[in-house]
Amino acid sequence: MSSRFAPHPTRTTVRGGETNIPRGTPRQNTAAATRTWKPPAPLNLSLTLGPLRRGPADPTFRTTPDGSVWRATRTPQGPATLRVALRAGEAEAEAWGPGADWALDGLPDLLGARDTPEDFEPRHRLVAQTERRRQGLRLLRTGLVMETLIPSILEQKVTTDEAFRAWRLLVRKYGEPAPGPTPAQARMHVMPDPRTWSRIPSWEWHKAGVDNKRASTILRAARVAPRLEEAAAMDPVAARARLELIPGIGPWTSAETVQRSNGAPDEVTVGDLHLPGIIGYALAGDRTADDTRMLELLAPYEGQRHRAARLILLSGHTPPRRAPRMRKGNIAAL
Repeated sequence: MSSRFAPHPTRTTVRGGETNIPRGTPRQNTAAATRTWKPPAPLNLSLTLGPLRRGPADPTFRTTPDGSVWRATRTPQGPATLRVALRAGEAEAEAWGPGADWALDGLPDLLGARDTPEDFEPRHRLVAQTERRRQGLRLLRTGLVMETLIPSILEQKVTTDEAFRAWRLLVRKYGEPAPGPTPAQARMHVMPDPRTWSRIPSWEWHKAGVDNKRASTILRAARVAPRLEEAAAMDPVAARARLELIPGIGPWTSAETVQRSNGAPDEVTVGDLHLPGIIGYALAGDRTADDTRMLELLAPYEGQRHRAARLILLSGHTPPRRAPRMRKGNIAAL
């Protein structure tokens, strides 16, 4: 492991749940592997890990009142539950399940160890102000493709509420309970493995509000999941090309995936219904901007365009809404 990630990582095994778990968390007689890591710069945990959350009721992601972030994930070594908290400038992590060691090994990357915010130079006042207000934002890298690819496919051409509902229903029904203790009443689940995704009956997709096009794309991806997971170790451009070989996965979905799996600071989401107008309005007062105009405005940030876009979204400076919201569909009622 590179010394710039963790000069002296600490990892122990704690029996009987005797760890710094918040009060109210169910205790189980399981082993928790632990690790501490000191970030090289200030870290905002919620800003950094927030992109992994798919809605307030995401069964794979929880936050607790003490500021801890809980994450249920499927690693190459198996399911894992990871809890991360910041204490006195250090990240303290605990993990349970067969994939616990893998999750802890990836902790620095998850918290942005490979990110280079020092390479970012704000070119607009709004971006500079937001960067100052949102200190500690780092671009995460999960090293996992399918756990981001599948919810991104579910978000194609529908409202976020519809996509979040589908993800929640399918993970709860076909995933498995997260290993170890989890926050009280959280009912956390690890997403299904590729084989399980491929065996979900057509009527269950329908009940979750997922049309045949998106379901078919997920099934195609599940059949070649090992090859897609290899993309996490690729250059972001090559990773996107690998993902886009699957019919139904285009530039929007591949960008949304590699931003999280590969920690890609320059991959911009094109084909989004709202993002070009938000970027155009924030940087040039142009609420009618399309993808071409958005990329022109982000050109001064080449190499860090995704970071610039995230800061603009975090600024809250969005154009007044004139057009009606996207209509919600309900194919389950058809």
